[in-house]
Amino acid sequence: MSRTTASVATIALLALIATPALAQNRGRQAAEQPAAAPAPVARTPASAEVRAAYERTDPLMRSTFWAGEAEINPADPVAGVKAAQALREMGQYDQSVDMAQRVLLVQPANYEAMLEIGRGHIARGQAFYGIEALEQAANLRRDDWRPWSLLGAAYEQVRRGDDARAAWAHALTLSPDNPDVLANMAVAAMSKGDNAAAEPLLRTAAAQPGASLRIKLNLAMVLGLNGKMGEAEQILRRALPPEQADQNLAWLRARNGGPSGDPSLNARTWTSLQGG
Repeated sequence: MSRTTASVATIALLALIATPALAQNRGRQAAEQPAAAPAPVARTPASAEVRAAYERTDPLMRSTFWAGEAEINPADPVAGVKAAQALREMGQYDQSVDMAQRVLLVQPANYEAMLEIGRGHIARGQAFYGIEALEQAANLRRDDWRPWSLLGAAYEQVRRGDDARAAWAHALTLSPDNPDVLANMAVAAMSKGDNAAAEPLLRTAAAQPGASLRIKLNLAMVLGLNGKMGEAEQILRRALPPEQADQNLAWLRARNGGPSGDPSLNARTWTSLQGG
């Protein structure tokens, strides 16, 4: 074999040896490369059926669900307000107000968010900070009783009694004998110790078709505090399970100076006995 032929053979042999090794090295490098991240899946708002189903759940589930819906679409006119409402129902008033205010940042004209801001500040005992939003809502929809009813509660909380009475009177012109308005007026009277004035307001409120359980329980309370325990017991027995009715009656007897059967009830509030 000539020297030239040998050199060519050597080069060919080296190529045969190097090619598998090179392919193996390239394969190893490819394997070491991180896998491409999958494309994010676009989230879409829940259907009307799913939303309706969540509206029948407890406040915790509703707050989580609606907060997620608001994250998907901050411009959703419903989601953020519903999340704020559920947080308020759980007693998380600061978070409720924050959520409603976030809605207004994106949707400055969201009427329901204005009302929810007012409700949240009233519930946390800082009604002064909710008055501006409620007054704005009242100017936006002059035929809606709700902002006027809430303004009455807010004005009362900040010791603007004349303004509160005027707001409630206006609310009742828009919605005569509205149980929520009458209940707000009654609670204001009760907070001043005027249970005699609260009783007829709550009687009228409880007689309305839309009266809530809370209104009926407040009527039972004011009747009991006014010495009408028989009527109070009738309402409580119809509205509550036996154990809860017994607790409420014991609370009333303790407040009236009678035997409660449970000394610890003297330190409890009517609201806690109602369960919220």
